[in-house]
Amino acid sequence: MATKTLRVLVLVCSTRPNALGPAVGRWLTDTLAPSSATLGVELVPVSIGDLDLPFLDEEEHPSSGIHRHEHSRRWSRMVDEADGFVVVTPEYNYGMPATLKNALDYLGPEWAWKPVGFVSYGHTAAGTRAVQHAKQVVSTLRLVPLGATVALRIAEATRGNGLEPAPHHADAAQGLLAELVRLAHALNPMREREHPASVQGPLPGSYARRLGPHDAPEVIVLQRCCWTEEALANETLTIPALHESPADIRAWLADWHTTGLWRDGRLLGVVRTRRDGSDLHIGRLAVAPDLRGRGIGRWLLRAAESVDEGCTRIVLSTGAASHRNLSFYRRQGYARVAGLREDGDVNLAKPVRA
Repeated sequence: MATKTLRVLVLVCSTRPNALGPAVGRWLTDTLAPSSATLGVELVPVSIGDLDLPFLDEEEHPSSGIHRHEHSRRWSRMVDEADGFVVVTPEYNYGMPATLKNALDYLGPEWAWKPVGFVSYGHTAAGTRAVQHAKQVVSTLRLVPLGATVALRIAEATRGNGLEPAPHHADAAQGLLAELVRLAHALNPMREREHPASVQGPLPGSYARRLGPHDAPEVIVLQRCCWTEEALANETLTIPALHESPADIRAWLADWHTTGLWRDGRLLGVVRTRRDGSDLHIGRLAVAPDLRGRGIGRWLLRAAESVDEGCTRIVLSTGAASHRNLSFYRRQGYARVAGLREDGDVNLAKPVRA
């Protein structure tokens, strides 16, 4: 599983002067601070009133992703970068506040396949009718509402002028965050597959995206599966891919342009490229052993070759005794370069077509 920290926006919806919402938001983030660190979550408080969103004033439909006003673009970036949401909302006349509905209506694809939890407050129903109202809207936007909620009755949760929820409310908040984290991880493949930066892969449901340092755990598992065969074929264990630590992999993921092919949260294949003078170096082409023979290697190699950056030659290497790899690269137009590397591998190259 990728180790990227989850970014969760805590949306405080009420903009009424002296509203209880900001105090509820502070209580929530303070209560969840210890567990959020343990769960790998960054809680980001956001007051809808501070966003300066007028009633929806964009000409294009939100589903288009075209935003002409700076307030819309700023809001779009915030939501797009988030992995989930906790909505802190009052109940106004059996429904959610207009501020929340307006903020939701501004955007479309930015919301899709992200979990949302609700912390409500009110009098008789503790804000739960606002949550039911909001769930109809967020589901239409392909947000995924949690089953866990926190509901505060104002008379029971306040003491004098202060907010003092009961211990069971804190327990409910902890449960909400734990469920949100599980769902955020489960939904991540769906978010990534539909993200504009992702490219459709060669297998049904697969997609490719650039890998980053947070993908090191998946890369280390795939490398050790693939290079075990290389070690056996070349009768050596001195293969870097078998011994790199997560820190080593994070370092080269930050340095190389690395493409990973994914499906349903599983890393199926990987390849990396880097410019060196007039050469484009391709390395670490790997495909999960159980998926070989399905065109993944050819697809990844073509993807790597397309990033030629004005180079005149493409260079790669493989083990001198890796006959299956050597045969594959020859079929793709690569020829062996004279000489043997110090590590026992052979270099192969082919010119870049004009």
